[in-house]
This record gives sequence, C-alpha cells and structure tokens, in this order.
Amino acid sequence: MDDFNSETDSDYTSYWRDWFISSRGNEYFCEIDEEYLTDRFNLTGLSTEVQYYQYALDLVTDVFDLDCDDDMRETIEKSARHLYGLVHARYIVTTRGLAKMLDKYKKNDFGKCPRVMCKSQPLLPMGQSDNPNIKAVKLYCSKCEDIYNPKSSRHAAIDGAYFGTSFHNILFQVYPALMPAKSYERYSPRIYGFKVHAPAALIRWQNGQREDMRRRLRHLKVDSGFVDDERDELDTEYEEDFEPEGVANGSVAGGPVNGMA
Repeated sequence: MDDFNSETDSDYTSYWRDWFISSRGNEYFCEIDEEYLTDRFNLTGLSTEVQYYQYALDLVTDVFDLDCDDDMRETIEKSARHLYGLVHARYIVTTRGLAKMLDKYKKNDFGKCPRVMCKSQPLLPMGQSDNPNIKAVKLYCSKCEDIYNPKSSRHAAIDGAYFGTSFHNILFQVYPALMPAKSYERYSPRIYGFKVHAPAALIRWQNGQREDMRRRLRHLKVDSGFVDDERDELDTEYEEDFEPEGVANGSVAGGPVNGMA
C-alpha cells in the first residue's frame, strides 16, 4: 500500500509539468526534476520576482489546494508559468539540465539554421538578457555564430530570460565534441559567372554614404565644405537657361570674352 501511494503521488506531482511541457509553444522547455523544484536553495531570490510566489510554487509542484475564483486562478497560473521559466534558466545549466537540453538539441527540437551555408545546423535557444520582460528568446547557430528569430510566433513570444545568456555557451564547454567547424564559406555575388569587383561595390557604398550625408547637412542647413555636385549642376542649368545669347557663343556684342577669339 505504501508503494502504491508513493507511485500515485509521484504521478500526481508531475502532472502540471507534463501539461506545461506538452503545451503548444513550450517545446523549447525541458522538464525540471521535482527534487530541484522542492530544494529551496535553487529558488533563492525568486519570491520577489513572482507574484503570489507560494501559490505559484504549489501549483507547479501540484500541491495547490486554494479554493479561489477563476480570475485568481488565472493570475496564479500566469505566475506559475513565469516561475517555471525563471527556474528553468537555472536548471538547464546544471548537469541534468544540460543533458536534457542536449537530447532536444540532437533531435532538432529548436530548429535548424536558416542560413544556406550552415547546411541545416541545429540551433539552441538563448536570451539576450538575464532579466525578464526585456528581450524575447532567440536561436543561436554555433556554426555561423549568429542569432535568429524563431519561425513560430508562439516561440517568439517566450521570454529570453527563461534560457539566459550563458546556457548555449556552457553547453559547448561541457560537450566540446559537439562544437561544429566554423563556417568560412560566404556567398559571392556574380554576374554571368564573373565575380562582382569588390572596389566597385565599395565605391557604390561610399557614394551612397556621401549623398546621405549631404542630404542631412542640407536639411540641417550646415555648411559642410563639400562640393555639392547636384546643386552645381542645377546652378549650371539655371545659368545656361538665362545666359545672354552672345555670352553663350563666347562673345559679348561681337567681341571676344576673356581673351577668347
């Protein structure tokens, strides 16, 4: 009978976490061990970060027995999801957490790099801030060492703090054999099979930057000291339109201009 009760309690306490992990949009999360959740040391400092902290913790560990209305229940449920996310960021840098996230990484649960040259390299979730409500989760590619937005809007709404800024780097420190070779291959622009000359692209970029600077300076009415080609051309066209006929021919009233015959 004791064994039966123990097994039943174990199944019951894992219910909320099973539901959370299996919910659509939560595929990036792994299941946190019950022993980790019930160790108060692992939850240090979270009581000030989560509203109705104790009720939320009771809900996550399935010992919640408060009789409340639907609105209160929804608020506690939201706090429970937030608490699970914050604990999750701590758990996935432990030995057990890294092993669980590694399994998901090998199964491509986080997606593949959209960059063609990376050849479907698996991605890892990461945060750009360890503080919640600042940046959404991003996906890191260890081959091109760049980050990408999740494809699904459900995943894009996940807080990046639930994974932290260090997890993806710690994973490759613990499992260095998984670190792929860096991608040095780059797309080379070509026209009819010939590479586009690099200085030509550089000159186009420089011209664009120069024209943008001139427009901004003219808007601010700042004397830049640059020769304004566009304004010079307009002035030249204006002078030609109103130039006396004799001057246009190089003379004034039949005589040479500036010594020109």
